[in-house]
Amino acid sequence: MTQTRSSSATRQIHFGAGIHGPAGHYAGWRHPESVIDASINPDYVKGVAQLAEVGKFDFVFIADGLHINAKSIPHFLNRFEPLTLLSALSAATTRIGLVGTLSTSYSEPFTVARQFASLDHLSRGRAGWNVVTSPLEGSARNYSRDSHPEHAERYRIAGEYLDVTKGLWDSWEDDAFVRDRESGVFFDPAKLHTLDHKGKYFSVEGPLNIGRTPQGRPILFQAGASGDGKKLAAQHADAVFTHHDTQAEAREYYADLKQQLAAAGRDEHAFKVFQGISVLLGSTTEEAERRYQETLKLLTIDSALDHLGRFFEHHDFSQYPLDEPFPDLGDLGSNSFRSGTDKIKAKAREHGLTLRQVALEAAAPRPHFFGTPEAVADELQAWFESRAADGFIVGGGTPTSFAEFVEQVVPILQKRGLYRTEYQGSTLREHLDLPYPENRYAQAR
Repeated sequence: MTQTRSSSATRQIHFGAGIHGPAGHYAGWRHPESVIDASINPDYVKGVAQLAEVGKFDFVFIADGLHINAKSIPHFLNRFEPLTLLSALSAATTRIGLVGTLSTSYSEPFTVARQFASLDHLSRGRAGWNVVTSPLEGSARNYSRDSHPEHAERYRIAGEYLDVTKGLWDSWEDDAFVRDRESGVFFDPAKLHTLDHKGKYFSVEGPLNIGRTPQGRPILFQAGASGDGKKLAAQHADAVFTHHDTQAEAREYYADLKQQLAAAGRDEHAFKVFQGISVLLGSTTEEAERRYQETLKLLTIDSALDHLGRFFEHHDFSQYPLDEPFPDLGDLGSNSFRSGTDKIKAKAREHGLTLRQVALEAAAPRPHFFGTPEAVADELQAWFESRAADGFIVGGGTPTSFAEFVEQVVPILQKRGLYRTEYQGSTLREHLDLPYPENRYAQAR
């Protein structure tokens, strides 16, 4: 049985590496240093994962979506399916965790439980599932559905979905497979359990046709900052992936989520909060600014409007004057990226932003972790020590930013004792210092 380090161990920063096609913003593929086909280039992805492993990162993180159109982010148009890619990375790496996005709205619990259990076995305990409910309404039309479930309904479906998958992962107790040639006993029947789930959305008999995994079950991430998303995370997840613009907002979110964990009867130490961040480094602040301005030149206002539209069901923003106040959109976007669109609309109202300003900021936001390696390390330390985050999922502001982060920022944090110099375990659960989940049937017995 895999065990983890004591929760009393010194608290240290955790890092994930976000692999999302060419680094940077909507037009990042146009950067002269980019790998122009990064989203479908196996050598590029393998190189990033191996570099993250050199940097002792906890995991790589692969995002996904189920609906595109001609105005989608370019690297969304042609990209790998996450579980296929992570299975390949399991053979190209040895220690780093492998986390991928998969929707509970457009997949079956039995299949998904089997897929992630297989990845956990293939990688010897490094699998993680980023649970999403799919924000874009167009997804329904790719799955023979007439309509996309309403926001709160999607999260109710997800709650039952996770009850089922977690139940299926307990189909077999840890030592169920005896495999004794002499006696002819392959498994202990007393340690095989049928789920027999019958609920509002799913009816699943079980058992799962793959044994309990090296981690007990794969690590569950939840990506969503709405009230429904936080409730789902508090009930089921091991970690959450979120994004906040300021340290104060992040601290408030962190404290609220930890309180919800306690209300759900869970130990706050058995859960990690990750902030998604973009990093842009320079030998001086001025050099970092110059590099940022160079990336802005790659972006046109038309592509920025297209990018902004994605958050609002691909709304056509070209119909509005660019330099007048951001338009009143009512509830548009509330059934997709609810927390994100609420934030965009609130910020535009609060600061009196024009449509042009909102679009450019959405498509090419200035990285908050920006400047010299020492300055970025200081900012990460401040967020971490103020309980704004337990860790960070790092993306690059330019095609070379991630390598620069590993080479220049990671050693600073290691010298300060804030970040590991070697892996202490072999599984993702151990990297995150999360407790091993006992099989429910063994525990009851």
